[in-house]
Amino acid sequence: MTDPLFPGFTVADVTTPQTRIHCVVGGHGPPILLLHGYPQTHAMWHRVAPALAQHYSVVCADLRGYGDSGKPASDDTHAAYSKRAMAQDMVEVMRRFGHERFRLVGHDRGGRVAHRLCRDHPDAVSQVALLDISPTAAMYAQTDRAFATAYYHWFFLIQPFDLPERLIGADPVYYLRRKLGGWGTGLQHFDPRALAEYERCFGDPATIHASCEDYRAAASIDLEHDADARKVTCPMLVLWGERGVVNRLFRPLDDWRAVAADVRGRALPSGHYLAEEVPDETLRELIRFFDA
Repeated sequence: MTDPLFPGFTVADVTTPQTRIHCVVGGHGPPILLLHGYPQTHAMWHRVAPALAQHYSVVCADLRGYGDSGKPASDDTHAAYSKRAMAQDMVEVMRRFGHERFRLVGHDRGGRVAHRLCRDHPDAVSQVALLDISPTAAMYAQTDRAFATAYYHWFFLIQPFDLPERLIGADPVYYLRRKLGGWGTGLQHFDPRALAEYERCFGDPATIHASCEDYRAAASIDLEHDADARKVTCPMLVLWGERGVVNRLFRPLDDWRAVAADVRGRALPSGHYLAEEVPDETLRELIRFFDA
């Protein structure tokens, strides 16, 4: 099978011990894994991945709970949607494709999975790029009225089952479009085919529930895991949108240097969705970093 957003790529579903991960795979060269954010799917990389595939073997995966990946059952610990569990999925996916060590890019939630993957599996990651986030613990610790207003969904989605699920489920397309159109972006930046894919996937009640569990994990078990003192040791590139909340309320380089040993990066002229708003600039920064 092929994906019309990813010409030349192959669609693959990888069964892991805990779930099933949906991917598109293409290109030749050193391996690189791209992880999406909320409330999206692997489709967010469609303006970047084909160009990267000219230089790298590219894997774009749907995180567990999102897109066409599996939605494992959860419980009151939210461990099934911890970033540790999500990171383990991705290590197993890359091994299935023969990649024991790889470059890694994560946007938004995918960046949080990437952070955990670097800490739990340091030998697996040669370089990591994180897009438009500061560390979860740092963002919670610095929460004020401005952040709570801009990122209200962090505090809405962690409410106990099934309050957010019911409210979002009443009109998931409306909710999705309001989230995508915020954060200094606007819906005009999204390819209609990608937007239709986000709407298709987010219309599934199982996806709505799983994404809530992702955020519930972030406010509980993920913070416990993040309390260890291990730093990310591989080189890290941090990119963020100059019109976004992260740029306005946080200091991404300082925040990441507190938890990683080798950090560089800069703001790009965009809102939150760098890979779709400024794909050429994003691609240029990624290739410069990974080829260094």
